[in-house]
Amino acid sequence: MSELKTPHAGDDMAKDDDVVSLLMRQHGDIRNLFDEVEAAKGEERRDAFHRLVRLLAVHETAEEEVVHPFARKGFPGGEQVVKDRLAEEKAAKETLSALDELDTDDPKFMPQLLKLRRDVQEHARAEERYEFTHIRRSTDVTNLAAMAKAIKAAEAMAPTRPHPGVESGAKNMALGPVAALMDRTKDAVRKAMGKG
Repeated sequence: MSELKTPHAGDDMAKDDDVVSLLMRQHGDIRNLFDEVEAAKGEERRDAFHRLVRLLAVHETAEEEVVHPFARKGFPGGEQVVKDRLAEEKAAKETLSALDELDTDDPKFMPQLLKLRRDVQEHARAEERYEFTHIRRSTDVTNLAAMAKAIKAAEAMAPTRPHPGVESGAKNMALGPVAALMDRTKDAVRKAMGKG
């Protein structure tokens, strides 16, 4: 099990010059990480779950900051497509936050994880069908490469855990770990795009 681990966001070192290919590969990594979390136990499950949370945070934040703004203006009907994706993302974030408050050994963890997985996979299919296809048709290779570069830079800068140094569960809960991780990732994306 420990031989084949899905890479952390940003450390796969793949050359990405197309934002759609990058995001599609992340969708595959997310599916693999769900598999790892489901198959693992104890500390291995906790590790896989933390990597899943980080990749979801980086992926969704990058889409909100890089992909959605392009989609809103880039093709007819883009505004509605983004609105639908944001509603799906909000539901997934709520489930993720609830999950993050549970220990991975808690009996409530797996049912919540499976709900999150369903939500995330439906969302990914909708993105691929309604957003990614149009993005690739609506812009040139230079723009696709620029968006991919911004996402890769953000991945490299994104925090690995919400608040390093805050080890106590009570303190971490008070800070809202998933929300904090997404905020810090958003800062990294904006910095990578020269907006921060």
